[in-house]
Amino acid sequence: MTKRLVVVAGNIGAGKTSLTERIGKRLGWQTAFESVSDNPYLPDFYGDMHAWSFHLQIFFLGHRSQQYLDLAASPQSAILDRSIYEDAYIFARALHQLGNLNERDYLAYRRVFDLVVNRLPPPDLLIYLRCPVKTLLERIHSRGRSIESGINGEYLALLESYYDDWMRDFDVCPVLTIRTNDLDFVNKPKHLDIVTQRIQDRLAGKEDLVFPAGS
Repeated sequence: MTKRLVVVAGNIGAGKTSLTERIGKRLGWQTAFESVSDNPYLPDFYGDMHAWSFHLQIFFLGHRSQQYLDLAASPQSAILDRSIYEDAYIFARALHQLGNLNERDYLAYRRVFDLVVNRLPPPDLLIYLRCPVKTLLERIHSRGRSIESGINGEYLALLESYYDDWMRDFDVCPVLTIRTNDLDFVNKPKHLDIVTQRIQDRLAGKEDLVFPAGS
């Protein structure tokens, strides 16, 4: 079988981890997830975002690029929870906009990011999970993670606007957009079946996958 490398992108609470886990299990692919428990900068970052934003972004860039290169070099197909591109185009941009990453550090980070990313092999497919802010907030509150306690609708809406900007210009690989507010691939196997089939088809472009309410 041909090697596949797929990345999953989307706002906080969109369902990236759940989809990555299930696609990996269904197709027998390797899976990779965001570094949280072993991230040495997160406690400092949440204590003082202005002082530690640059350090955190550099850590994520190194971690994610090494993770990506390892999976790209592996003969086994793989799916990654969160794309490396989001670090710059979504989260570093938000930190800069909110005043937690000053102009000098933001520009320095972007130069390093561009050097690293431009030398990575492109993925075969990017799956973009899109979901209304109201639903994202409900999911975030229901899972009750302490690390997410400060997330509000305004912040999620800001991220969503950045995702819209990024998706308009993204041309690194084909994109499959999945609207997850009416999608339950955790409890409805037929939804997972459809997503799995679309991934296997390796869409050659941008396409929306819409699930009608109540299906």
